[in-house]
Amino acid sequence: MSSDMYRTDFREGKQEVAIVSKRGGSLGVCATFNDKYICCNVHVLRSVHNCPFECSYCFLQNYLTDGATRTVDDLDELMREVRSLTERQPWRLFRIGTWELGDSLALENVSAQAAGLIEEFSDIDNAVLELKTKSDSVDTILDADHSGRTVISWSLNASKVIDEEEHRTASLNRRLEAMKKVFHSGYLIGLHFDPMVLHDGWMDGYSELMYKVFRGISPERIAWISIGSLRFNPEMKKKMENNYPDSKLTSEEMVLGDDAKVRYVKPLRVMMYDHLLRELKKYIDNKILVYLCMERWDMWDKVLGYRPASSSHLDHMFAMSLYQRFRLGAFPPAIEDYEREKDITAV
Repeated sequence: MSSDMYRTDFREGKQEVAIVSKRGGSLGVCATFNDKYICCNVHVLRSVHNCPFECSYCFLQNYLTDGATRTVDDLDELMREVRSLTERQPWRLFRIGTWELGDSLALENVSAQAAGLIEEFSDIDNAVLELKTKSDSVDTILDADHSGRTVISWSLNASKVIDEEEHRTASLNRRLEAMKKVFHSGYLIGLHFDPMVLHDGWMDGYSELMYKVFRGISPERIAWISIGSLRFNPEMKKKMENNYPDSKLTSEEMVLGDDAKVRYVKPLRVMMYDHLLRELKKYIDNKILVYLCMERWDMWDKVLGYRPASSSHLDHMFAMSLYQRFRLGAFPPAIEDYEREKDITAV
C-alpha cells in the first residue's frame, strides 16, 4: 500500500488501498437536498473514498473524478472537526455517518479506522456515529468501547439482488451473521432496505429477507429503518451498462424525478414499499422509526400515512426516538430548536 497511490478509473482504483492524511474539511451534510424531497439531515464524515465492492448501481461510478480507494488515518484531525461542530450546537443530537463516498467497514481489516472512531464518539453526548456496510468485517470493532453511541448499519437486499448486482460484497447470510455478532456486543443496529430492486420473484425475495433478519436479531436495539428504491442519474445509465453489461437494471420502465434521478414509476414503488412494510410489521412495533430515503412528500403520505412537516422535523423525530428509546442526547430535544435551524451545515 502506498499513501501516494492514486488511480483515476473507478474500477481500477478498487484494486489497491491508500492510507492517506486528512486534506481539507471532512464534514458535510447529505447531498440529497431538494425542496420536493424529505431529507433526514444526516451529517457525513468523509473518511473513506471508494471501496472494493462492485455494486452495479453504485452512484460512485458516475460521481468520483478520482477513483482511488483511500482511507484517512488522521483520527485526531477528523475528530477535531466533529467536536467543533457538536460543541457549537449542544442542543442538537447529530447523526454522523462515514458512508457517503464508500463503505464504512469494507476497509476495516486494513485500516482499523472504524474501531478508532467508535471509541472517539463514545464520550460525545450529542452525537451518534453510523457505520453502514455491505461487508461482514466486524471483528475489529466487537470489543470497542462504544457506550451505546454507535449504530452499525447494514444495507440489505433480497438474495437474488445481492448475488447478481452487489458483486464482491458479503453474502446475505454473512452480513446477517456479522449483524448478530455486533448485536451481542451491545451495538445499536440500523437497517437500510435500499435500493429495493424489481426482479423475478421480488415479493418472495423481500419476504424471505425480513424473515432471515428477524430470525437472527430481536428488534429492541434497532435504531432506525430506511426504505428506498433503485434510482440513478440519467447520464449514469450508459456507465452502468458499460461497467456491468450483464446487469438488467436499466431495462425497467423508469421516470425522471424533480431531483434529476430516474426511478420506477410511482405505482410500482408504492406497491414495493407497501409489501416491505407489511412484512416488517410482522416483526416490529411502531416505536422504531421507519423512513423513506430520497422520496417526495406525497410518497410519504401514500406509503406511511403521514409526512414530517419539514426535513428539520424529521431530524427532530430521529433525535426524539433515540432519546426516548436509548437515552441518547444530553436532554430531550426541543422541536423549536430544530425548526429554527433549518439550514444548518458543517461549516
